[in-house]
Amino acid sequence: MQKKKFIFDLAILLILNLLIKPFWILGIEPNVQIKVGDISYGEFAALFNFSLLMNILLDFGLTNFNNKNISQNTHLLSKHFSKMLSVKFALALVYISITLLVGFFILNYEFRYMKLLIILCINNFFLSFILFLRSNLLALHLFRIDSVLSVLDRVIMIIIVLALLFNVFGVNVNIMNFVYAQTAGYALTALIGFLIVLNKTHTFKLNWDWAFNRMILKKSFPFAILVLLMTFYNRLDSVMIERILPGDLGKKETGIYAKAFRLLDAANMIAYLFSIQLLPLFSRMLKNKENIEKIVKLSFTILITPALIISISSIFYSAHFYEYIYKGETEGHEILSLLMCCFTAISTTYIFGTLLTANGNLKYLNLMALSGIFINLILNFILIPIYHAKGSAISSIITQFITCLIQVFISYKIFKFHYNKKLLISLILFIAGLFFINFITINYTTQWTVNFLIMLVLSSLLAFLTGLINPKSVFRFIKIK
Repeated sequence: MQKKKFIFDLAILLILNLLIKPFWILGIEPNVQIKVGDISYGEFAALFNFSLLMNILLDFGLTNFNNKNISQNTHLLSKHFSKMLSVKFALALVYISITLLVGFFILNYEFRYMKLLIILCINNFFLSFILFLRSNLLALHLFRIDSVLSVLDRVIMIIIVLALLFNVFGVNVNIMNFVYAQTAGYALTALIGFLIVLNKTHTFKLNWDWAFNRMILKKSFPFAILVLLMTFYNRLDSVMIERILPGDLGKKETGIYAKAFRLLDAANMIAYLFSIQLLPLFSRMLKNKENIEKIVKLSFTILITPALIISISSIFYSAHFYEYIYKGETEGHEILSLLMCCFTAISTTYIFGTLLTANGNLKYLNLMALSGIFINLILNFILIPIYHAKGSAISSIITQFITCLIQVFISYKIFKFHYNKKLLISLILFIAGLFFINFITINYTTQWTVNFLIMLVLSSLLAFLTGLINPKSVFRFIKIK
């Protein structure tokens, strides 16, 4: 029954997010970038990614720790919730203060950028707060409520930004209005999420408990380091492009990189949503000493199948995607084809990284992430001056696949998974088949959208023919026992 509920709730989560978030990322954001231009949007993208680099101070690993802890000890919600909120608010003040100081005194951001940076910091606080609230819902396995909350902020933002794009309020679209729309979406969602979680607690009293706070911060510290390191090698690229390349060239290349990264971000959301439902499930199964090999294998095949289809098809269709999304513009489509290859590695990381997190193997994950940062930094310093934004995309591919393979290796060693020769052969055949299908369908008709749909149908059939997706195992998985 638990497995069927997991699949059904996951389906609701994916459907809601597939309906809402791609429209925001592929419909709203590109139109905003077209309105404001690559240079202005590049400035925003660099500041936005810089503000994310300091998220370690904002969350300090509390969300992941709370998800794992409450999923294994649901009775602690009422006891811990109000105390952890005090810690969250204190960390928010530290985060905003240090981010602004580093931006102004170390990175020498001009004073005119500081107002935007302040609003971005506030937005990041609201987003972190939402994720913390959702971690409580996920830990209680209230997946359907979490599914609605996961898209509510975007729904509010879409309504506001659409009104701006159509000049409903008589206000022109600019970066500040765009960011204010995000503030409204995050703030309202945070308020609603807080009221929902509050309803699940028996007692609530906001207070500062030094002993409890030290204990929580000490336990969450390994999670904090992991979040910091993962954020750095995932979000450092835009900041480095803008800082390494001179003047407007750096801003423009950052804007071009943002166009390609936007599509990868859209794909990553689906994989991320999958992983946050796996974390409490893995945590509870490990605590109950259940065998997790089958659910890990099934989760991997379910996620890696669309990941490979998306990654490989982007190599062939990137120019068409760009032309459609950015109103005829194709500059930077090569960067997209490179970045989308990262999606396969990132999807694998979301499975095995989540498993290792649930098992508490944070030391290995932190060493892996630290290695990823060094690799990414070295490659970016070498490749960005030569290839500009494309060099950063190449750096991302190498970094993501190295760290992905490390996590798979560690998982197999720790959990003593059996070597699955059949799965490996299915993967190789599926990858080879995808290249062949894309090669023969890309010019099958004069309409690329028709060719793309044909490719999707054939690729889906190939997943079953190669045995990568086994209908019997899926049906057994969701069958009521």
